[in-house]
Amino acid sequence: MELRAGQGWRVGWRKDQFYAGLVGAEDWATELTREEFKAFVDLFCQLHEQLQAIAPELMAEEMITLTGRNDAVHLELEGYPHAYSLHLIVLGDRRVEGTWPAPVPPDFLLACCELQHRIAEGQSLE
Repeated sequence: MELRAGQGWRVGWRKDQFYAGLVGAEDWATELTREEFKAFVDLFCQLHEQLQAIAPELMAEEMITLTGRNDAVHLELEGYPHAYSLHLIVLGDRRVEGTWPAPVPPDFLLACCELQHRIAEGQSLE
């Protein structure tokens, strides 16, 4: 398994497993199917990009909440462009919820995106 971790977050991948992905914080983690992992990363990136796009329009003390949903996951990003929390609900045949408190470290988003890119490119992860 390839596992990356930082302060307050974990993300991992185990090829050839039904629950191939792993996401978590310091005190919780859940395994995700390939489809759930891709849906999570795609939506996380989309919400982060939306927040950065509207950041110049927000006042310094103004908080914002952005939500997104697809067939696999529901995400809620809440806070400021530079410091937000992220709440995950896994949909489907099982229900899983977890939260990364503010500030979600930028290296968590980067690690998720890099891992997904390597998976999509078929690069060896082990």
